[in-house]
Amino acid sequence: MKSHFIMNSSAAKAYAITGATALLAGLASAQVVASDYATNPTYSGGWSAGQNGGTGFGAWSFFGTDPSPAGTYQGMSSASSLGTAWTLMANSSSSGLANAGRSITGGLQVGQMFQTTIQNPVNNAGIYTYRGFDILFTSASDNNAGGNNTAALRLSVFDYFNPAMNWHIDDTVSFSPSPAVSGITTGASGMIIGLTLTSATTYTLSMAPVSNPNSPYLIHSGTLASPIDYVDFRDYNTASGGLSDAANNLSISSMTITVVPEPASMALLGVGAFSLLALRRRK
Repeated sequence: MKSHFIMNSSAAKAYAITGATALLAGLASAQVVASDYATNPTYSGGWSAGQNGGTGFGAWSFFGTDPSPAGTYQGMSSASSLGTAWTLMANSSSSGLANAGRSITGGLQVGQMFQTTIQNPVNNAGIYTYRGFDILFTSASDNNAGGNNTAALRLSVFDYFNPAMNWHIDDTVSFSPSPAVSGITTGASGMIIGLTLTSATTYTLSMAPVSNPNSPYLIHSGTLASPIDYVDFRDYNTASGGLSDAANNLSISSMTITVVPEPASMALLGVGAFSLLALRRRK
């Protein structure tokens, strides 16, 4: 499989700005086919399984979350730099899984971009343990249980043989980007993840800081292991001190899927769309 990476550099910035300019006309008429935000009033009283404050996504599921102690793994918090966010909290440094996911109605289609804004933990339980966090894009009807990493695409940070806490990518192959993308860096101020389906089996992935979306950490093109109709966020990380413990929690502030009418522009979606969609959210 051939992969293409563009890391933080002046070339990447120029590419991103060019992409954003080229997409301006297309995104002006872009169709949002799915969206949900943690600021939706649905979640004002808390975050519970079965809730759905948006459109185009299924209800949230907490399947796979450890059953005890009850009520200590998910909640709403404004402690991270993202503001109000759905928040996952690991209960133990040696065990305990917070698991939250939802379906994508009709599945992710060619020409659509799934985008989510997260702030990942910056602490792990310790060197050479199995602790960490991941995001699974799957073809499934519910969350993957702990230990089940089957996915069309998996993005993960685990400190087992990876004490630097670098992001890892699994699609039809398994690899770490080079140069590395550090989970410490991406967790510092939040990260925008954009996944664009460029064909039935291929995708473009972008990871960019919330503070500077036109300067991505990573742009990668790859081949999916299967279709995508579900997204699953899992946190096995260092034990959380509660909803205010942003350093140890996994926060998610938004999820959207947008289709852009011009197929020729799809190669640029992973970069140029970030800043424009961020502007749409702030309006």
